[in-house]
Amino acid sequence: MGAQRVLLLVIYLPPALLLSEAAKILTISSLDLEKEEHSFQVISWHSPGDLENEIRKRLDLFVTEALHNRKKSEHFVNLMEILGTRCSYLLRRRDIMDSLKNENFDLIVVDAFDFCSFLIAEKLGKLFVSILSTLVSRLDFGLPSPLSYVPVFQSFLTDHMDFWGRVKNFLMSLVFSVEQWKIHSTFDNTIKEHFQEGSRPVLSHLLKKAELWFVSSDFAFEFARPLFPNTVNVGGLMVKPIKPVPQELENFIAKFGDSGFVLVALGSIVSRYQSQEILKEMNAAFARLPQGVIWKCKPSHWPRDVKLAANVKIMDWLPQNDLLAHSHIRLFVTHGGMNSIMEAIHHGVPMVGIPVFEDQDENLLRVETRKFGVSIQLEQMKAETLALKMKQVMEDKRCAALG
Repeated sequence: MGAQRVLLLVIYLPPALLLSEAAKILTISSLDLEKEEHSFQVISWHSPGDLENEIRKRLDLFVTEALHNRKKSEHFVNLMEILGTRCSYLLRRRDIMDSLKNENFDLIVVDAFDFCSFLIAEKLGKLFVSILSTLVSRLDFGLPSPLSYVPVFQSFLTDHMDFWGRVKNFLMSLVFSVEQWKIHSTFDNTIKEHFQEGSRPVLSHLLKKAELWFVSSDFAFEFARPLFPNTVNVGGLMVKPIKPVPQELENFIAKFGDSGFVLVALGSIVSRYQSQEILKEMNAAFARLPQGVIWKCKPSHWPRDVKLAANVKIMDWLPQNDLLAHSHIRLFVTHGGMNSIMEAIHHGVPMVGIPVFEDQDENLLRVETRKFGVSIQLEQMKAETLALKMKQVMEDKRCAALG
């Protein structure tokens, strides 16, 4: 049988259409793939410049406020609101939508972060499966959640609650329901514009229509909770085969002998927005360690009045998975993103987490509960505190047993 085409519709910073020779599947994702090499063609789609500027402005505000520990739900709602507006622009593109309809896809794969992907799937009238890159508690898609032992998102509870913990969990479930409603309502105008009255979908119902949910987590990491048969944990799916570490890094690691090295990677978004005060405190903390430190940090962002510690090497980019697999690694300092945590667990590397966004707080709560490491809040980011946390984890036999 001859090969068929697959379309990957990328609609987030910036949107694009991707074509390849494969099964007849449409994938709607939130990735920036324009600058990467692929075996398929990339066809770009951009919303108007003023709208893209507004998206970046709201994203900047959301990240900046989170970095200053002002994690208000309205900032996320405002961001989702402008994404709903951009979704309307995409659905108005008759050339794109007609092209997708004419392909007559057998299946659609959607990214659960951007609700526009669910509306596109509904518009095309095709079966779809969803990929969730965070914990299942981050999104309500119909799973049973007994409040006696399933902690609500942002309750900061575990699956072992006393009476007052369950009272708090119940109250947080009310807050969570209101916040989910606010987020879903940001797409109301888009739905009214592009779906006829009488056949307009309800976003919360669309989430429950997915044939499968692939969740980037693992039973060994997540708290106990009931799942439907169509919910599949695929944590660690993104862990790639190990490659040799570049010689430049091997030479740096060798300087520290049996002391080993610490890997620091706080995610691409956080790396762009890190304040100079945080950089100073982290640098001072690393200077107190006998280990070498390999730190993903843009040299162009480095404060001119701060001398880089002698045992620290900063890099624009680093092979995170390969370094985590290195025999001399002693610790991973991470922002607590799910992919980073899954890679660390896969390679048995203990962690110190510095969460910025709400889902990272929840991820690192599970890291601490499972004795995979500890976390430190940004407002506690002092050199002595971070140094103490790092030494605590590296000397803790329970964490060392991971490897």
